[in-house]
This record gives sequence, structure tokens and C-alpha cells, in this order.
Amino acid sequence: MTSRRRRLCAYLLALVVAAGGLVLAGPGAGSADAVSVCQGRPTRTIGFSTGELRLYRTRHYVCAVAVAKRPGGPRAMSVSLQPRGGRAAVVAGRLSRQAGPVTVHALNRCVRASASVAGRGASTGWILC
Repeated sequence: MTSRRRRLCAYLLALVVAAGGLVLAGPGAGSADAVSVCQGRPTRTIGFSTGELRLYRTRHYVCAVAVAKRPGGPRAMSVSLQPRGGRAAVVAGRLSRQAGPVTVHALNRCVRASASVAGRGASTGWILC
């Protein structure tokens, strides 16, 4: 093989590897806040000292996520969402970045949400009626 042919092969191999990386990782692989894990439009964000409770809504569903202000080691986190007249859906555990998503069917119903990160938290009354 000539040196020109080797350079062409090396260039094509680098191009294929770079394209494969974009396909597997996607263009925004490094930004965790760019994409939400919940469907729907952001409805409310309730901040507290160690994190925030994010609520999203579609026509039929409400979704909630608790996000830590400073991601780090595992700590106690929880998020709950309860439609009026229904049972609360809860996600809890020792997590490092976020708790949830929690989704409930809430067509024409109010919901109550709460979240905590490392012992501090926030809750709402009946909202999104």
C-alpha cells in the first residue's frame, strides 16, 4: 500500500468512528438537564434548600421528579404524587441525582405532590385543578 492510500484509509476509519460515536451517544449526551424524563410541558418547579420538585403535565397525566441541587453520593430521596381520590405513587430510596419519574392519571383531577432530598423537602396542596 502506498502512503497516500494508508492516509486515506486512516481518514475514513476516523470518520466512521466519529460518526458511530454521534449515533450511539447523540449530540447532547453531556447535558443532563437538556432532556426531561417526563412527558408533557413543565408546569411547576418548587425549589427547596437541597433540591427541587419539577411537575409536568399532559392532558391526561401529571408527572413529578425530585432533582438534587448538588448531585453526589447516594442520599435519601423521595418523590410522591397523588391524584385527588386516588392513591399516592411514591418513588423513594438512596439515590444520587434524582428520584422519579412518578406519573399518575389526573384527567380533570387535582394532584398533591411532595419531594425530599437528604431530609429537606417541599410539598404542595391540591394544585393543577
